[in-house]
Amino acid sequence: MVRDLRRLKRTLLTHAQNFERYSMTFSELGLSKALLDTLDGLHLTVPTPIQVQAIPLVLEGRDVIGLAQTGTGKTAAFALPILHRMAPGKKAAPKKARVLILAPTRELSSQIAKSVKDYGRKLHLTSTVVVGGVSIKPQIKALAAGVDILIATPGRLMDLIEQRAVSLNEIEVVVLDEADQMLDIGFMPAIKRILAMTPATRQTLLFSATMPKEIRELSSRHLKNPTEVSVVPAKKTADRVEHTVMHMQTPAKMGALASLIRDRKGERVIVFTRTKRGADKATKRLEADGISAAAIHGNKSQGQRERALAGFRAGTVPVLIATDIAARGIDVPGVSLVVNYELPNVPEVYVHRIGRTARAGAAGTAVTFCAPDERSLLRDIEKMLKVEIQVEKAPEGTYVDALADPDGDFAPLNRTQRPRQGARPQGAKPQGAKPQGQGRKPVQGQGGRPGQGRAPAEGQQAGKPGANRHHPAAAGAKQGDQPAKPRRSRRGGDRRPRPEQGGDKAVA
Repeated sequence: MVRDLRRLKRTLLTHAQNFERYSMTFSELGLSKALLDTLDGLHLTVPTPIQVQAIPLVLEGRDVIGLAQTGTGKTAAFALPILHRMAPGKKAAPKKARVLILAPTRELSSQIAKSVKDYGRKLHLTSTVVVGGVSIKPQIKALAAGVDILIATPGRLMDLIEQRAVSLNEIEVVVLDEADQMLDIGFMPAIKRILAMTPATRQTLLFSATMPKEIRELSSRHLKNPTEVSVVPAKKTADRVEHTVMHMQTPAKMGALASLIRDRKGERVIVFTRTKRGADKATKRLEADGISAAAIHGNKSQGQRERALAGFRAGTVPVLIATDIAARGIDVPGVSLVVNYELPNVPEVYVHRIGRTARAGAAGTAVTFCAPDERSLLRDIEKMLKVEIQVEKAPEGTYVDALADPDGDFAPLNRTQRPRQGARPQGAKPQGAKPQGQGRKPVQGQGGRPGQGRAPAEGQQAGKPGANRHHPAAAGAKQGDQPAKPRRSRRGGDRRPRPEQGGDKAVA
C-alpha cells in the first residue's frame, strides 16, 4: 500500500512537471513541414527539454555539447535538425558520407538507424549502419554508392577505412553519441583518429550522460566554441525512478532474483551483471527455474543479440540479463524494473543502468542487491546521487549455504535449502575404515580423521573432524589440549584454503 501511494504521488508529480516544461511544440522549433508531418504521424508533438535546447542550436550550425541522462530523447535532438539541414542538399559521392554518427554499441547504432529512418521517411536521403559481429562484405557494398548518413561503431568503421571502402574527407557533421560509454570501452584512440580524418570545417555534436575529464578534454580540442546544454546535472538521476537496496550474501542473490521476478509477473525486467559469465549463469539458472530469460553481452553474435531483443520487445522473453556495455542502446518501452544484480565498479554506470526504465515520462523501479563486500560501491553511488537509497527487506526463502556451493552454481532458487535425506554434513568424510594395508600410515602426533584408518591425536575426542579448508581445527574439550598441527602437502607448502570464488572483477 505504501509503495502504491508513493508511485501515485510520483506519477502525479511527473505529469505536473511535464505540463510545465513541455509547453513548446515541435512546430515552434523551426523544423521543415515534411519532418513535422512525420512527427505528427508518429504521435510526437511535444519535444523533451534536451530537444527544446539542442535543436535550434544544431539548426544554426553550432557545435553542441548535450548533457542528459539516457531516455530523455537525445537521438531526436540531433537527428531531426540534421535531417532538416540535409534535405535540400546534394547527394553523397561514391564511398563518401555526409554525416557520421558514432555510437559505442551495435544495439545503440541500430536504434539510431531506426530513428533516422522513421524521422526521414518523407525525405529522399540514404543511410546505413556498419557494426562489428556481422559480415563486412554487405557493408562495403552499401558504401560503394555513397550514403548521406553513416551510423557506425568506431571499430568497424576503422576496418572499412583501412580497406578503403569509405572516405571521411567530405563529412559535414559528426555526432558522438554516448561519448562517456565510448570512453569506458576504450574507443577514444579510434575516435581521435577518425576525427582527424574529417574536414576541420565540420559541425561536431557531442552527447553524453556524464562528462568525465577525458571527454571534456576531447571536446575542448575537437569542438569549435561549443554551446553546452544540460537538462539534468550529470551526477543526478531520474526522479521518476524509485530506488531500493536489499542487503544479502552473494550466494543468496539468485534466489532473491527469482522471487522478485515472480512477484512482478507480466512486467519487463532488465537485470545487470558485471561480467559476461555472470549474465550467462543467471540466465541458465532462471531458465532452470521456469523463468524465461535471455542474455545479451559482447560475446553473443549479432544474430543472438537481435533475437534476444526481439523476444524482449515482443514480451515472449520478459527478463533480459545484460552487461553494462551491451545494455547501452536498449530502448524498449514498458521496462518497469531494473535489477542491479551486482553493483557497478563506477558510480556513473548506475545512472546508465537505471536509465533503461522510466523512459518517455513513465515511472520505474530500480532494485539493487548489495553483498557485504559491495557496500563501499553503494556508498559511492549514494554520494554521487546525494541521496540515501531506501533499504528494503530481501524476499523470504532465499537462503543458501555458502559453504555448500562457494561458486553459486548449484544453490537452490526461491526456496530454503534442505539437506538431502542421508546426506553427510559439509566437510565430513565418508565413514568406514579403509581395508587393511591400503592408504598412508598415520603420522604420530597429527590429528586423525574418524573413519580414515588413522588414530585421533592425543587429547582429541573421537568422532570430531580435524582441520580442513571449511572447518577450523577442533579444540579438545579438556583443559590443556592442543589443536592438531596442520599437515603439509607433498609439495612442501602449507595447504591453504582457496579464496571464495566471486567471479571475474573486470567489467564485461
